Amino acid sequence: MNQATGANPLDGLKTRCMTIADLPEVWALETELFPADAWPYEMFAGELTLSDTRNYWVVEDGPRIVAYCGLMSVLPLADVQTIAVIPEYEGRGIGSHLLVTMIAEATDRSATDLLLEVRADNPRAQNLYERFGFEAIHRRPRYYRDGVDAVIMRKVLIPSI
Repeated sequence: MNQATGANPLDGLKTRCMTIADLPEVWALETELFPADAWPYEMFAGELTLSDTRNYWVVEDGPRIVAYCGLMSVLPLADVQTIAVIPEYEGRGIGSHLLVTMIAEATDRSATDLLLEVRADNPRAQNLYERFGFEAIHRRPRYYRDGVDAVIMRKVLIPSI
């Protein structure tokens, strides 16, 4: 909800589970948004077959997919596999909405921690994750294909006793 106007930034948008039929459009977005790090098409297809440990969602504006995300849950951990919002829809709260969706699913699956990797040169994404309680715990040098480090972040979902 936009504090200033009271408007819901997701009005008119629909979030639903990703299906195999979505893959051509999702993969086209993947290669456009992450040219150096795009997942192979076959990897997305394989992920969707692992419904016991994976959840993937898309956000649609009419017939068009404008965002997507994926979560892996192999207890006791869960991991944000991917999260993407097309540039013209950034800043509307869609990334936050998808992150909340994944946090809720990880919690429902009884994960103790939610992990993710984020590019060290992406402060906007790092700030989003920090707003939702993620903390940087490690750095993987030259993790991405173009040599950029990955910052490993963690959100504790179930505190240890």
